[in-house]
Order: sequence, then structure tokens, then C-alpha cells
Amino acid sequence: MFTDEAVDSVSIQSLWRISQQSAQESRGCQTRVVHSAEAEVQTVLATISCTQTEPQYQAKGPLFQQNHDKPEPPGLKDFIQRSEDTVIRELIRNARSHAFDEFQVNWEDHSQLVSCLHCLQHPGAQERDLHVTSVSWSCTGSVIACAYGRIDDGDWSTERSCVCTWNLDRRGLNPKQADLVIDVPTAVTALCCHPNQPALIAGGLYSGEVVVWDTSQTQDPLLVQTGMSADSHKEPVYQVAWVPLQKKGEFGVLSASSGGRVLLWMVDSDKGRLVLNAAYALVPQQVPHNSSTSFKARGSSSTVGITSLALSPWDSDTFLVGSEGGLLLRCSFNSQTMAAVSSEGQSVTLKAPAVFPFRPCSGPVHSIHCSPFHRNLFVSAGTDGLAHLHSLLQANPLLSLRVSDGYVFQVQWSPTRPLVFAAATGQGDVQIFDLGHRSLRPAATIEQGGADQAATCLAFNCQNTHLLAVGKTDGTVSVWQLSHDLTEQRHRESSQLEQIANQVAE
Repeated sequence: MFTDEAVDSVSIQSLWRISQQSAQESRGCQTRVVHSAEAEVQTVLATISCTQTEPQYQAKGPLFQQNHDKPEPPGLKDFIQRSEDTVIRELIRNARSHAFDEFQVNWEDHSQLVSCLHCLQHPGAQERDLHVTSVSWSCTGSVIACAYGRIDDGDWSTERSCVCTWNLDRRGLNPKQADLVIDVPTAVTALCCHPNQPALIAGGLYSGEVVVWDTSQTQDPLLVQTGMSADSHKEPVYQVAWVPLQKKGEFGVLSASSGGRVLLWMVDSDKGRLVLNAAYALVPQQVPHNSSTSFKARGSSSTVGITSLALSPWDSDTFLVGSEGGLLLRCSFNSQTMAAVSSEGQSVTLKAPAVFPFRPCSGPVHSIHCSPFHRNLFVSAGTDGLAHLHSLLQANPLLSLRVSDGYVFQVQWSPTRPLVFAAATGQGDVQIFDLGHRSLRPAATIEQGGADQAATCLAFNCQNTHLLAVGKTDGTVSVWQLSHDLTEQRHRESSQLEQIANQVAE
């Protein structure tokens, strides 16, 4: 029998065990689920390369001793001794030779001498069948200016035309949309960009006016003009050029017309007009003659119709003119001889500038250009299809090259190659000649479009010297890239030009 105290003791012990067991169970814990994943990597396959040297002979041993003690074959040494004097003699001869003086290694690709970069066009001018009459590069070499008119209209023309400009460095250049279009009331026959100010362009009109445009003023670009006065030309102006004046940094505009007059204008921006500064007239009776020249005045004309003009870059007093009748004359700005023609109503007395005649051509002289590399050389061309190379010191040409079977509208020397010039022809192509070649054939020919579309004008880019612009009667202006061969001056090229200039004409 258990007493009450014993029972109570057992109960207490049981309860203590249960509480201990519960405490142990409450202290239990469980970790989070462990996630596992498998990944593989693969190494790049390795390759083994090895080299093998040529077998080396040991410094010691019977093989080395045997080869070293064996006498040399007699052939090679005897040959070198026999040939030594001959080889040295030929080396000395080659060192004194000039056979390869002009040879320059050039690794560029010469598969194309010329390639077309742009074909610029103004749809408004093409719709009216206007021709490109003149092109000129800005002094920066970035902008090409183009004049429109007609070359096949010999009568007075009142048809409107325009002058267009394209900036070739501009992003998003649109060849069919000019950056600036200047409307002109009559045909533009001549164009010339300012040598220092890229925004200024001088132009000559079919009406006889001379104008200067400021392309920075897009709303109203007309800066100054001559207007129709007693001082201005009465016939089409076929040439305009910027001429440095006595005051440093200032330029005047020189213009020449088929009326036989050469006029020098000063820009008066305040009055908005060109002011006549000097005037010259070519009168048949005052044209000098020599044994190799002959000239007869046509009809009752009192003046010689001027079709081309060029300034000498070497002598500020000298300029050249070509005429409708084929005359080619050297003239002087400092002439004091009065022209045998009435100056009534003019603000300036007319002078007779001609001082020396060259042998006349058989037709109108369309273009003259003085060499930028020799003070006495110039090239001329016209309707006879020839390019005549002249010296200022001789009446007869030094050389005459057949350029075309038709007209030659313009010739121009390369600004970088002393012996290279280009000619634009009435047959639509441009011939590039290199006087350094033994053959008198063109070094390169630019052909684009049909032969019925004459190449009327061209202009080398004096800043970006690998560019050449060509204008045509279809209203397009093509910009061509010239290769290294046509732009890089060669060794002794200037001395070759000097030799040509020192020749005596036949």
C-alpha cells in the first residue's frame, strides 16, 4: 500500500520528467532547405607547337675536323675576284647616272586617275535649258559657285538666270538643291570669287553690268553694281577678276567685254555701287604689229572685241587679252597712251594698254591662263582646237597641242603640278596634259555624258588641290577627284618647265 506522501512524490517526479522532455523538444531547430545546382566549364582546347633547329655540328669530333680541314671549292672565290673590278665600275656608273632622278615610289592605287565625287545641278536652270557659263571656288576651297546663262545665243538676251553655290563640306549635301540661289535678270557670263573674303563673288552679265554679291546676306545678296551708265560696258562682259589695289588688303574688280574695253572698278559699299577707277580700250589702229603678226579690223568696228583676259601673278602691271578676231596681246596697266576713241561722258580717260602682240589665232581666243610656276609662261586656247604654250618674251608659241577637233572653251594650269594643265572642250570632255611626258597625248581624259554636251568651263581648287570642277551645257557641275599622279609635284619638274620656257620658238 502506498501512502499519500509516496503517491505525491511519484507524481512530482513524473511531472518533472515531462517538463524536462518538453523543454528539450522546444530547444530543437531545423535548417533551411539547401538548394544545389550543377554547373560545368570547358577549357579551350590547347595546341602544342614546336620548332626544330637545324642540326648543329659539334665543335669537337671527327666530322667537324674533317669539314674544317677540307680546302674550299675554287669556283666561288675565283668568280668574286674576277668580277670585283667590273661590279665596282658599274656601281660608280650608276651612282653618276640620272636615269632614275624623277622616279618616286608611290604605293597608292593608280587604277583611276580621276573619279567623280559630285554631280551638282539646279533643277530650275535645267528646266529652262540654261548652260553653266562659269565656275569658281571660294578662297576656303569649300564652296563652289556656278553661273548660268547661254553660250549659243549671239543676240541680245533678256532671259533670267541665276548663280548657285554649294558647300561641299556641309553635312547632308544635296547635289540637286543648291545652298544659295541668286536670281539674276539676265544671263551671267563671268564669275570670280574673292581671293580673301569667302562670301564675296564678282559677276559679269550679258547686259554689260558688273555686280558683286555677298552670299552671307541670303535675303538680299546684291552688294554693289555698276548699273547702266556712261562708264559701264555696253556689251557682254566675258571676264571678271579681283585685282589688288595700292592700299594693302583692298581689291578692285577688273572686267573685260566684247566692246573692247577693260575697266577697273572700286567697291563703294556705302553708296552701294562700283566706282570706275581706270579704263582701257583696244583700238585696231593702236594694236602693235610685228613681222609675225597681221591684223585687219573687221567692218567698221572702232574697238577690238575682248573675249578673254588673264592677270600675271608675277607682275602686277601685266595683263593679257584675247579677242574675237584671234588677237593675243600683252598689256600694261601703267600705259600712258591715250586711246584713239572718244571718252565723252566718261569719268575716266581711256588708255591704250597693248604693248606686245603674239601670233594671232585663226579664231576667237576663249581662254588665257598664266603659269603659277613661271613668270613668262602662259597657255591660251580657242576655236582652233589647240592649246598654245607661249612665252611673254616671244611672239610665236613655244608649243601647240591638239586638244579637240572642236572648240576649246577654257584652259587652266594645275596649282600644284608645274607641267600640268587642263582644257575643257566643246566635245564634252576635259583633257589633262602633262608636258613632262614624252608623248603629247593627254595624260588623262574626263568624259561624262554625251558629246553633244559641251564642257564650257573648269576650275582647279587651290585649297583642296585634288578637286577639279567642270561645268557643262546640260546645266550640271561635276566635281572630280584627281589622283596623286596629277597633283603631286615630281622631282626636277620645275627645272623641266624652265627648259621649256628657255626654248626658242620656231
